[in-house]
Amino acid sequence: MVPESSTVERVGLPVLGKPAPDFEANTTQGRFRLADFRGSWLVLFSHPADFTPVCTTEFMAFARKYDAFQERGVQLLGLSVDSVPSHIAWTRNVEEKTGVKIPFPIIADLDRKVAQAYGMFQEGESSTETVRCVFVIDAESVLRAMIYYPLNVGRNVDEVLRLVDALQTASKHGVATPANWRPGEKVVVPAPTTQEGAVERLQEGLESVDWYLSFKEL
Repeated sequence: MVPESSTVERVGLPVLGKPAPDFEANTTQGRFRLADFRGSWLVLFSHPADFTPVCTTEFMAFARKYDAFQERGVQLLGLSVDSVPSHIAWTRNVEEKTGVKIPFPIIADLDRKVAQAYGMFQEGESSTETVRCVFVIDAESVLRAMIYYPLNVGRNVDEVLRLVDALQTASKHGVATPANWRPGEKVVVPAPTTQEGAVERLQEGLESVDWYLSFKEL
């Protein structure tokens, strides 16, 4: 049984389309606030613990895609409830043993304030470790997407990158993206919201399955 002193206050999940929960925390690259990332997109992701196997593979995967995120104007920020010295020792060990350098900061959330604000503790998995959460926050500090994974399943970093591409494309062009969409593929035109618009949609020269489902190239 977890001692009372180590239990976590239960809070609600953050809300999509609303400002991301604010934070200020120590990291392996100094102290950061959410406001420090304003003007860039941010992928904030948590892991259960340092020196654990699945987390190590994930951090290596994020590190290998670091330049791809940077090209899209996206910063990466890791998090667990371990200390800064633990984070430093772990990332140095990863580089020594695998040759993969972790270039992004990692939050040391010892007081668990960030984890609580973002709903990273899930009682069905653990009351002391953060599950594998991913939060995509846009340049205006608005929460645009979030994904929660259990402790025993590693994330697909290519999917996180694809998600960022889809969100940025949808924002820039005022469109939606279909299932399995990749950059360069056709996008979905938002469906009409009036009877008149439905009639006009079929006359607009788009690739339309019907009035509510139309595609176009960007």
